[in-house]
Amino acid sequence: MELTTFWFILIGVLWTGYFVLEGFDFGVGLLLPVLGGRRLSRDAADAEKRRRVLLNTIGPVWDGNEVWVITAAGATFAAFPNWYATMFSGFYLPLLLVLVALIVRNLGFDYRHKRPEAQWKARWDLAIFWGSLVPAFVWGLLLTNIVRGVPIDADMEFTGDVLSLLDPTALLGGLAFTALFVTHGAIFLALKTDGPVRAQARTVAAVAGVAAAGLAVALLAVLGSAHGKPVTWVTSGAAALALVTALAANRVGREGRAFIGTAAAIGLTVATYFVMLFPDVMPSTSNPAWSLTTENAASTEYTLTVMTWVAVVFTPVVLLYQGWTYWVFRKRLTTRHIPDDVAPATPAGDATGVTGPVRT
Repeated sequence: MELTTFWFILIGVLWTGYFVLEGFDFGVGLLLPVLGGRRLSRDAADAEKRRRVLLNTIGPVWDGNEVWVITAAGATFAAFPNWYATMFSGFYLPLLLVLVALIVRNLGFDYRHKRPEAQWKARWDLAIFWGSLVPAFVWGLLLTNIVRGVPIDADMEFTGDVLSLLDPTALLGGLAFTALFVTHGAIFLALKTDGPVRAQARTVAAVAGVAAAGLAVALLAVLGSAHGKPVTWVTSGAAALALVTALAANRVGREGRAFIGTAAAIGLTVATYFVMLFPDVMPSTSNPAWSLTTENAASTEYTLTVMTWVAVVFTPVVLLYQGWTYWVFRKRLTTRHIPDDVAPATPAGDATGVTGPVRT
């Protein structure tokens, strides 16, 4: 196997890992106002505990999951610099939007518990929701644009604009990936929680899963009719079967199998995208001869050889560390594990009766 092909596959694996792992992160963030809302809660205190349960399920892992996209971008820069340059200059504004959304979302995780006021927490909950929705949709939009092709000239420069990225097929890709992430996140919550949150997460997964299945099948059929190969019809069918199996397992309460099913559905969908692309990495709709390929976009043989040895040494270490993290935090959470808010003692000599800030 040529090194260019090896690195194209490895970048596909990195994007698959990112979508599978960060996908349930996004799903949990999107479900925060649903499963942590007042409608499903007994009162405001119960709603707050439910939201903290949801956030605690992804608290130990969300930042580690984001390492996958950083690694994918870095690998693209080093292995295929022309691909990186065309993609990041052409998709500059959407990628900036994703970056801002991820920063706002991460601030929400860090600052939500800093003050006790309900309004303060509600604002950061909103930041986490939008910080999950925007990247979930935009990643699906951009990845679909790469597969269907974008305007690129003979100098490998993107000649379109932001509006040219809002193609109906690309918008369908954004909706399909968002629905898949909501389903994936709901099943993850069913797997990681217990009690009412677990039961309601399974109900949400059943409803969202039907929408995700419809959108994903339509997306893969549209892309397959234009860019499909015999093997991509096989992987598309396998992705659909994995999602149906996940929904069936969720229906009978087998959350572990359901989670494997949604992870496989997302992974096979991303794999289908990369197989449709190969040997191109960024097809040109202006002229197929101007498409970026694994050959004309790649680094030198020496660079790829050095990168391969680095990947062989460090990739197993990263995978082992992340696997250990998930193993340590494998137990289920319920609202019983969430302590009540405790007000600090009033300082001695303070006769005003005004209490200080409450830590949550």
